[in-house]
Amino acid sequence: MASRSLRLLLLGYLGVLSYRKVSGISIETDNKNVKAEEFKEAILSCKHKFSKGMSFRIEWKKIQSQEVSFVYYNGEFTGDLRGRAEMLNTGIRIRNVTRKDSGTYRCEISAKSEEGQRLGEATITLTVLVAPTTPVCEVPSSAMTGTVVELSCKETEGSPPSEYQWYKNGVALLEKTGTGSARAANITYTMNKKSGTLLFNTVTKNDTGEYFCEASNGVGLSQKCSVKRMQVDDLNVSGIIAAVVFVALVMALCGLGVFYAQKKGYFSSKKKTNYQSTSEKASILHSVVCLKGSRCLQNSFVLGCFCTAPPNLICHQYLEIP
Repeated sequence: MASRSLRLLLLGYLGVLSYRKVSGISIETDNKNVKAEEFKEAILSCKHKFSKGMSFRIEWKKIQSQEVSFVYYNGEFTGDLRGRAEMLNTGIRIRNVTRKDSGTYRCEISAKSEEGQRLGEATITLTVLVAPTTPVCEVPSSAMTGTVVELSCKETEGSPPSEYQWYKNGVALLEKTGTGSARAANITYTMNKKSGTLLFNTVTKNDTGEYFCEASNGVGLSQKCSVKRMQVDDLNVSGIIAAVVFVALVMALCGLGVFYAQKKGYFSSKKKTNYQSTSEKASILHSVVCLKGSRCLQNSFVLGCFCTAPPNLICHQYLEIP
């Protein structure tokens, strides 16, 4: 029991010594969430309460995901802030900020005193605001009544992300909320200001018009895409039926024409015609060239005479038919 009490006393004594060697420093900041527009300046403040003449050491770090990198160390800036930042006492002024500067920064101060080493830190979040760029709008040039039609609008540069407003014939479209003026207007579409979509579940001829979209995020000027026209027409059923009937008649007439031509022999081969012509020539030359007792031999290329006896005895020279 005595040994246990001795151990507790020893641990308490060591704790007191540790507390005396390392104690906290009160660190304050004017703004824990700093927002600055791109290409302008941002000030990250870090204030402490020290006695005059007390020596201290200050470091600034940037925290990204699970990585920590030095921003200000050993009396100078490092990385991207070199040449763009300056110290304001223990705070930082960053000139010409870019979207890459966004992140969490930590100010760390250490000082020596009679009580030992004193430490303190403050965390500040910097958000760089970026104006939107011209959005890309997709609007179909034509549509049939009763079909589903979706218009889209998107831009990816703005920070924070942009919201989108659709216009028809220069008039801002109401957002469907189910109450108030939007409900009274009998809106047949759904506009999503976050995603930038304008959805017509059943488009009508009244939806014909000129559309454009505007992107804004509270930074700089809003941006809009070029105006595009959407034409909505009724489905022409009678015209479709007439076209189908016309195509069927044309195909039937073509089939009859081919059948008639085949029946009349208009599609007979040229080779057969040449052969008939050759046969006619052979009959003419038979009485003139072939000798008595010979028979005529003919094909597509050669006309000649052969003796009937003895067999295979050529009795006259071949004649080539031109």
